[in-house]
Amino acid sequence: MKLPLLPLNAIICPRGRIPLQIFETHYLDMIAESMKHGSGFVVVLMPDDSEQAMPVVDSQFYKVGTLVSIVDFGKTPSTGVLNVTVEGMAQVKLSELERHENGVWFAEVTQTKEEEYVELPEVLDELRVVLQALVKHPFVRDLNMEIDFQDGRHIGWRLTELLPLGNRQKQQLYEMHDTMRRLENISKQISDMVT
Repeated sequence: MKLPLLPLNAIICPRGRIPLQIFETHYLDMIAESMKHGSGFVVVLMPDDSEQAMPVVDSQFYKVGTLVSIVDFGKTPSTGVLNVTVEGMAQVKLSELERHENGVWFAEVTQTKEEEYVELPEVLDELRVVLQALVKHPFVRDLNMEIDFQDGRHIGWRLTELLPLGNRQKQQLYEMHDTMRRLENISKQISDMVT
């Protein structure tokens, strides 16, 4: 299945939400087409210029992104900016990129197997505390995300999105298919931040 890509300087994981301000004509058209066909589109994190990129497709995009759907339309000011909130539906692998005449990239999209539920172990309970503090911020609170604070996947995904990490680090965490490994890695990175 070929779907359009929206490259961002932010990551979104399954069941996460992110607000977008769309103003470029080709992306406004992409949103309209997505809504018309109910097909969604793929948000893909852009590699940092300053960092050695992980495996990428056509040297521009990471090979793993997130299929998203629009869950909310905000007010659209007269400036022509469309405010939408999207929610991550599933992690997807990208291949066979092609750029259409309007400038939008498309890729063949294959959904990855969803991680199995893992209850957050007590030894990593500080991650729940950190996430509970982060979601009190008005920017995050206003997204109205449903977060299961017992589910290790949710904790890992939300911290991957919200912690102040480089794009490469975020992408590495996202591409881990082992929930416990991701949580342990995040715990180490938080420890490194505070020491």
